[in-house]
Amino acid sequence: MTQHAPVRQAPVNPWLVLTGLSLGVLVTNGFARFAYGLILPAMRADLDWTYAQAGWLNTANALGYILGAIGTMLALRHISPNRLFAVGLVGTALAITATGLVPALWWQSLWRFLTGFAGALSFSTAGALAARLFPDDARRNALGIAILFGSGGGSAIVLIGATLPPMLGAWGNGAWPWAWVLVGGLSVLCLPLGLWAARVTRVATPRTGTPPPLPLRRMLPELMGYAGFGLGYIVYLTFLSAWMVEQSASVLQIALVWVLLGTCITLSPLLWRGVFARHAGGRPLAMVLTCIALGSALPVLWPTLPGLAVSALVFGGSVFMAPPAVTSFSRRNLPP
Repeated sequence: MTQHAPVRQAPVNPWLVLTGLSLGVLVTNGFARFAYGLILPAMRADLDWTYAQAGWLNTANALGYILGAIGTMLALRHISPNRLFAVGLVGTALAITATGLVPALWWQSLWRFLTGFAGALSFSTAGALAARLFPDDARRNALGIAILFGSGGGSAIVLIGATLPPMLGAWGNGAWPWAWVLVGGLSVLCLPLGLWAARVTRVATPRTGTPPPLPLRRMLPELMGYAGFGLGYIVYLTFLSAWMVEQSASVLQIALVWVLLGTCITLSPLLWRGVFARHAGGRPLAMVLTCIALGSALPVLWPTLPGLAVSALVFGGSVFMAPPAVTSFSRRNLPP
């Protein structure tokens, strides 16, 4: 009787898995949160919105994200991060597309809220999944986490920065629904690889027994710094285009600033990987927040195109490094 050797599955390339997870971040953080900043000037002009109404939609998105992040923490006790990542990714792609279907403020509020909620499910679990790709190599692990957030969000900003301003400039402000449909279509294209990456990523076996208490008092500065980051950075990316329009910037100038911003975000992991690998404490986050604050202030202090370019360099080179800084801090200081 002929015996056959057991079939072994070929090992999965962790860098390909990281690419799929990065596409999830591209959709759930890049497209979902930052496309609004580029489409907002056209929506305000076409729908005659005030800044208060525009800001409310940003608030609705933030509320959805906060509730989604809290829901993720509670759901992780019963549902794997792989499944939460997948559900959040699909939900975000559908919510982005739905945003362009009806102009009514209640409809926009609903889908901006759901975009934030679904995006949080995926974005909050992406770092945990990426942290399992190189468990025995601190340098590659730090680089992988940084690439996850940097390349995902940065690539999204490059794509929408290069396409949406010229599209709206050529078709007029009334074309904003098609801008959302375009972004939604790009999101759907990211689903196959993103869902595959979530399926093949291994996660740690849950610990049995009572987990040790978290050192919240010692972690308080890190938590406060990250909370400040979450409240502040989105304002820059939401109103950057609207501010440039009021400064009479051309479509080409707006597109160039956004592409520069996205390129710097994409390359930022190479700048910060050594910092994350060398420091286990809160210094990396402190350095990142200092750069974000400086980059945010430059457009006000230096309101010219060169000033905006320098702002994009500084802000883009640091803004998406706050999540990997906190992820690296947590992984190296807390029990698995």
